Amino acid sequence: MNTDASGRALITGASSGIGTEIAREYARRGVPLILTARRENRLAQLADELRAQVPVEILPADLAEADAPGRLAEEIERRRLPVRILVNNAGYGVPGRYLAKDWKTHADFLQVMIGATSELTWRLLPSIRAHDHGRIINVASFAALVPAADGQTLYAPAKAYLVKFSEALSLENADRNVHVTALCPGFTWSEFHDVTGTRAMMSRLPKWVWLQADAVARAGIDAAERGQVVVVPGLFYQSMHCIAKHLPDRWTLKLMGRNSAKIRKVD
Repeated sequence: MNTDASGRALITGASSGIGTEIAREYARRGVPLILTARRENRLAQLADELRAQVPVEILPADLAEADAPGRLAEEIERRRLPVRILVNNAGYGVPGRYLAKDWKTHADFLQVMIGATSELTWRLLPSIRAHDHGRIINVASFAALVPAADGQTLYAPAKAYLVKFSEALSLENADRNVHVTALCPGFTWSEFHDVTGTRAMMSRLPKWVWLQADAVARAGIDAAERGQVVVVPGLFYQSMHCIAKHLPDRWTLKLMGRNSAKIRKVD
């Protein structure tokens, strides 16, 4: 798997957090990489680190721009970089209640989380299918599997879309040995909460609820190799998912309502 003939892994949002750790894990496994994110300097630093292990190309892009997925796919084709693995990891949160933000903020969020992911997958799926052993990892969230919290109104729905998107793609492409996985981590140590301005709030949570980004990355990649469609890393979150599935929806919704302020900025 260490030549371009076997295909590369394209990782969006590769400049930090889970995206960076997925890149590192694939590099350890000998998979050549294409890294994309907004911050070119961070991509360049990561590429310099990983080139000792595998070939790495960087393609800076802001997926909030409507034409970014098309331009990214065209550049990949121009450089003749066959994509076998696609990791749709780019994402962020918009803290606060729905009407507290202007529509442009929400529209950019939906473009990154749903629009860009859907289009990039559509554009690259022919290449992934052509390898006859392709992989797609959509980085969703544990939030997709439980009732949505008060605050970050669009976050859980967008992540739930990724789960259903993954399930459908998995069925459609099983005949070509393309495994599609929705990775659903809970709270993970990364820059995510610094970007959303909720680090101080999140730091009050007990340490045992937190996952390490490198462990999440390994869980997602291993699940994709097994053909597991939905994976929840960590025993705590696996247990919570099992409990939530067996409780009446009205109970879990009430519980979320009572505790939203502890885990979300709801101003």
